[in-house]
Amino acid sequence: MARQNQFQLLRKRRFLPLFLTLISIYFNSNLFRNALLVIFAFHLAKAEANALINLATGLYLLPFFLFSITAGQLADRYDKSKLLKLIKLLEIPIVLLGAFAIYISNTPLSFFVLFLLASHEAFYSPVRYAIMPQHLKRQELMGGNGVTQMGMFAGALGGAIAGTLIADFMKPGQHGVLYLTLIMLLIAIFGYLSSRAIPLAPPVTPHLKINWNPAKQTLQILHQSMKNPAIFYSIIASSWFWLISTTFSAQLPSFTKNTLGASEMVVTLMICCLTVGVALGSLICEGLSKGRITFGIVPIGGIGITLGGLGLGFSAMEFHTLSGAGITEFLRSDGSFPILLYTVLVGFCGGIYIVPLYTIIQDRAEKQLRGQILALSNMFFALFVMLVCLLNIYLLDIVKITIPQLFIFTSILNFLTLAFICLKLPELLVHQITWIYSNLLTRVRSKSLEQVPSKEAALLICDSTDYRAPLLIYDTLPRPVRFILSQSLYKNKVLRFSLNKGGTPPIIYATKEMTEDNLALAEIEKSAQSGELLCLMLDQIVPSQPSNRLKMPLDEFLRHLAIPIIPLIIQSKKAASKLSGKVFLAAEEPLSGDNITHQGLYQTLYQAKSTSIKTKF
Repeated sequence: MARQNQFQLLRKRRFLPLFLTLISIYFNSNLFRNALLVIFAFHLAKAEANALINLATGLYLLPFFLFSITAGQLADRYDKSKLLKLIKLLEIPIVLLGAFAIYISNTPLSFFVLFLLASHEAFYSPVRYAIMPQHLKRQELMGGNGVTQMGMFAGALGGAIAGTLIADFMKPGQHGVLYLTLIMLLIAIFGYLSSRAIPLAPPVTPHLKINWNPAKQTLQILHQSMKNPAIFYSIIASSWFWLISTTFSAQLPSFTKNTLGASEMVVTLMICCLTVGVALGSLICEGLSKGRITFGIVPIGGIGITLGGLGLGFSAMEFHTLSGAGITEFLRSDGSFPILLYTVLVGFCGGIYIVPLYTIIQDRAEKQLRGQILALSNMFFALFVMLVCLLNIYLLDIVKITIPQLFIFTSILNFLTLAFICLKLPELLVHQITWIYSNLLTRVRSKSLEQVPSKEAALLICDSTDYRAPLLIYDTLPRPVRFILSQSLYKNKVLRFSLNKGGTPPIIYATKEMTEDNLALAEIEKSAQSGELLCLMLDQIVPSQPSNRLKMPLDEFLRHLAIPIIPLIIQSKKAASKLSGKVFLAAEEPLSGDNITHQGLYQTLYQAKSTSIKTKF
């Protein structure tokens, strides 16, 4: 279960070609879109520019709503690597048509090309998300998603910068269109060549019958996703992120020109701050979550987005509007650095927020429906952002609020949405509490966790009677853990709430009824057969009668349990019952059959603790 650095994935053929195709797609789409938006913002009247910018953003999202569910079915039905090759090949004629549309200054044709690029991305997105669990190990998913999210925004940033710069060379007699054509064509060809190196990804449901009625199929997949609240609310939360992201990014050209009074180069600077922030936030997710697939860091990202958005809005309201200022003049003006820092904060926290959500959807979706569930996520994202584009047009052009006021309104709405999702999905709140305790209130040092199998069933044995021990184990081990607890330990309200609402309900033993203990033994065996990772918390202070009654059946049961039984040592610097400050967690070698009794387990754990107590904290 040893973790590897997420950047090591860039040396693997099962990841690098996919990463390069992703960068190429987002580079080209953002190159064309930002060139178009900057032309609108700086060459048209303010009212007309705001309407066209929001219309272009809404039009860009329409294909995600129309074609995503079909793309998801194709991802489940056919080899995903072959689909990616075809999708990348079609990008080449699209970018040539886009260059021609800008050359003849035809706005309707430019909007049509924007629609085609969005359609191209709508077909690509479910396939690339669905292929990752096939090519990456489970413990690589969080880091892999962080790197791909970074790559996506790096491509978007590169495209946005190039589009903004090229738009400044679109005047008569200049060569902006030629630069646009050459860059988009070379990137499209590079992306296609990269896609040819993606390893095969055989379909999970090769006999799936494609339903070409998107409305009917969408309702079916929606019904399936709602059966699993973690998946459904992850879809809602991830779609909400794109609503927030689009609100901020789409307004940056007009915000820079009309609120800050700055030039096209400052637009590039603002886009760079937002995008670099998202990329850095995405990369830090693997370290914050320790490679685990958890909701724990999602609320941190959500709250950070709200604080950053509020700071940006209020700072901009106090900013003295300049007049066509370049980067140097803008940076010298009072209030410029807070605006840039708050923009970075919005992006940084957005990266922390979005990566775990996509990882959870990938990990928990049924293999047979993974592509379609990820496509459903795209549809929700498109629906949310289309609605917010219409709302933004109404607020900016009819109600006449300012863009800083729009940022403040969106940030407050973000906090309310986050609170709603936490209430509807208690697992998210539990993961957050567990993460805070494990990472902020304590500092866990782990050792030899590679003894714990990464996939197969195993039974961990731990003798800590502190109710906080399962929380630390839960947040430290990369795999989900199902705990086996005595009735006396389970009485703790915090522990009971955390485990029941955290995704995997515990198995309770040493109860007052013999029938309930027998059911516990049967549940342990069933979980072992299904490949789960179990952890038995031995409790020396359980009442003597039920404990003694269960010891003999449990000893016999454990000896015949055909899975590895691994001692797990957990202790703090001061005492094992005071799990705060620095905590040591270590897995020992699997036990032999002779040691698998209560007396043998306690003796083994005692000897292991006597050895590990010398470890420096």
